[in-house]
Amino acid sequence: MKQILLLVLFITISQLLMSQIAPLNQLEGKWFVNRSNFPMWLKGNKTNPSFNYSVTTRKGETVLLDEVLYTKKSKIKSIVGYDKPSNDSNTSFIWRGKGILGLLKSNWSILFLSTDQNWMIIHFKKTLFTPEGYDVISRSKTIDSEVQKEVFKKLKEFGIEEKLSVIHHD
Repeated sequence: MKQILLLVLFITISQLLMSQIAPLNQLEGKWFVNRSNFPMWLKGNKTNPSFNYSVTTRKGETVLLDEVLYTKKSKIKSIVGYDKPSNDSNTSFIWRGKGILGLLKSNWSILFLSTDQNWMIIHFKKTLFTPEGYDVISRSKTIDSEVQKEVFKKLKEFGIEEKLSVIHHD
């Protein structure tokens, strides 16, 4: 009986936490990658990564237009796609590329969104072309020391604090 009550409590708390996620329009804007274990950002030849989200309609559905910007050989490059929510709380998404990249898709999710909605931890699943990984993204290029403490606390809760490297921005 105790185990059933604990399970019900866990499910209820999980649902409450998920219901607190912001609507899509509150995810809009520019997000800078501050920490990551994604090889594309760790090799050093692609720098200043950011995600730029804007709400749009695609095939009659509300989605995020997702533009990844980065610098390579002093030129700004981009990867553009669409993030379609795959759950009601807007915490899981299916990314599909735009144009020729439309053949590609990936799944990613928000593990944590700060209460002020200024930073979040995201998880992306393995694809044929990319490994599984995590990013800490924020609305600013750098994260101040107080917020860093919060970030480390959350990363530790997820057991990934040592997996992510700092990503610097110019």
